[in-house]
Amino acid sequence: MFGLIFKNVAVILVYMIIGYILCLAKKATVEHTKSISGILLYALSPAMIINSFLQLEYSKENFICMVKYFFVTLIIQLLFFSILYALLHKKYDNAKYRIMTIGGVLGNVGFFGLPIISSIFPENPIVMCYSSINVMSMNLIVFTIGVFMITNDKNYISLKGAVLNPTTLSIIAALPLYFFNVKFPETAMDSIVLLAKMVTPVSMFLLGIRLSAANMKEVFTRGFVYAACFLKLIVFPVIAFLCVHWLPFLDDTLKTTVIVLAAAPSGAVIQSLAELHECEQEFSANVVLLTTILSVIVTPLVVNWLV
Repeated sequence: MFGLIFKNVAVILVYMIIGYILCLAKKATVEHTKSISGILLYALSPAMIINSFLQLEYSKENFICMVKYFFVTLIIQLLFFSILYALLHKKYDNAKYRIMTIGGVLGNVGFFGLPIISSIFPENPIVMCYSSINVMSMNLIVFTIGVFMITNDKNYISLKGAVLNPTTLSIIAALPLYFFNVKFPETAMDSIVLLAKMVTPVSMFLLGIRLSAANMKEVFTRGFVYAACFLKLIVFPVIAFLCVHWLPFLDDTLKTTVIVLAAAPSGAVIQSLAELHECEQEFSANVVLLTTILSVIVTPLVVNWLV
């Protein structure tokens, strides 16, 4: 499994390097990131989610598994956050500790995690749905706990944002298609599949462009950033493993997916929240970038060890 995951993670990193090179060659600029993010969030990501459900034939068993997956991932994320909160909350006057906390919990389970888990289970399309559902459970945390941790202000918590966001709305749109086994015309389906396949390259191009604006010395020499990497890439997958390994009502595919997606690097949503609320933007960006870079080696090793 190590070789398979390493190959896929390495390919994902190549996309990021291409974005970085394009920016250095002045063929792309950081000013482009807002537009690219909009395309990614409102066009490509919904296509990815809808495609994942269209690839799966409806069955009661599959739907029950998806419901289980939603609650399992939500509980594991809340559990790990609670552990980190108990350990670090006395230091939360320093925003770096708050960002370290959410950086250890919120992962790139969609753009990064989906191609990896799909390569492990190429004949089992339910894992693509799991990835989308994981994004949904994570978004509930992003717009509540995540926003609070960035701002340290409860007034910014948005229950509306936790429910009414592109991911949740896309899943709501996809579920009737899944329940009724709706089949689109071949041309329309090909278009959806093509948009879905663009998600990972475009998201990593975007991260590469952001990397070009980073201070590379600070990315690799800040102890706080490595602490966040340790929490996200090693501790969180171990917590996920301990939570699901002995549960008899979860099948092996579901358990493996939980662990693999837990080992994904920190999600770019952390950087987006930090930029929106002007809180430790540089540190947040460094956490996302370094966890992504280190994931090339760490993620295959950790998953191979745990699964």
